[in-house]
Amino acid sequence: MLTTPEWLTLEVKYPDRMTAFYEAFLELDVVAERDGETVLAAGETDIRLRAPGPVPRGGLHTHYALTVPEREYDDWYDRLDDRFDLVEHSFGDARSLYFYDPEGNCVELGERPLPTDRSGVCGLFELVLEVEELDIELWASRLGIADARGGVHVDVGVAASEPRATAREIADEALAVTSVGNGVRVRDPDGHYVTLVG
Repeated sequence: MLTTPEWLTLEVKYPDRMTAFYEAFLELDVVAERDGETVLAAGETDIRLRAPGPVPRGGLHTHYALTVPEREYDDWYDRLDDRFDLVEHSFGDARSLYFYDPEGNCVELGERPLPTDRSGVCGLFELVLEVEELDIELWASRLGIADARGGVHVDVGVAASEPRATAREIADEALAVTSVGNGVRVRDPDGHYVTLVG
């Protein structure tokens, strides 16, 4: 069973510039720097900024959504509206704002009812992947809200109660299945890398 997103890797040409962007505008803290990669804490999900290199590569361009508490949403909007050309959409009672980082990734901040002990950016709740054949919660290659595209290629980690058993269930459809550290890395038919970690 899959549970929470552990990380999202973004491929960036200028890691220092992108790190400064995410620290300044989303108030994310750097928690590690290793092997040409900077790791920022976005609540329960890490955002990994990686210079172009070997596979698994990060997203060439990616649309993803982070959660902020609904009580803070208006403050986030006011703070970012001074600097970015924000686009806002409502989904029922929930609002989301959209803007682009310096590498062209479409960042969404979506309000959610969260306990009062949670504040700031609290984690990843949506990741859009481009796929050849449309499936549930996946986008065919097209522009979406705020002219966003899905990730051309993505490296994402997801917690799984039984990573190897989960990987065996989909192995026949995967391009590659590789054991890594505490999990299994799967390359899907569209070239996205999903690492299942226990």
